[in-house]
Amino acid sequence: MSYIMVDIESDGPIPGDYSMICFGAVVVEAGLERTFYGQLRPISEKFIPEALAISGFTREQALAFPEPESVMRSFADWLASISKDRLMFVSDNNGFDWQFINWYFHHFTGKNPFGFSSTNLGSLYKGMVKDMSPNFKHLRRTKHTHHPVDDAKGNAEALLTMKDDLGLKIRL
Repeated sequence: MSYIMVDIESDGPIPGDYSMICFGAVVVEAGLERTFYGQLRPISEKFIPEALAISGFTREQALAFPEPESVMRSFADWLASISKDRLMFVSDNNGFDWQFINWYFHHFTGKNPFGFSSTNLGSLYKGMVKDMSPNFKHLRRTKHTHHPVDDAKGNAEALLTMKDDLGLKIRL
């Protein structure tokens, strides 16, 4: 199984009505060198300026991004190059990130290479430390910048630290 850390930025709270503007993915492994970055043209006229601002892009910039279908097909091809075995989607906030990736894959390619499951990094950490209060974010080394590759790398670093320093049993 290959673990893929994913982070997305959007211009609103839900897919379909709003758009995923960009996303990043990193294979969770030593070095964190295998990454994917996609920018996507908005699919809706609706957007929340404050949400879009988090991505660092203007609406005009986003409207010039590639069509979502080609980006999602490229992402699917990249994922296929990673492993023929099962892929596990992992995210800091999988309730948010997963809904966009899953919707976009199904809408634009007909299927999601991750299947029907995802893992929440924050919940995993809380279970490891047996406490629902703390978060894992102190385990990141890469600064959280809202560039999705940076954020995915930081979260992957946290997962590797959970494995290497905190004893998480995970095959990478």
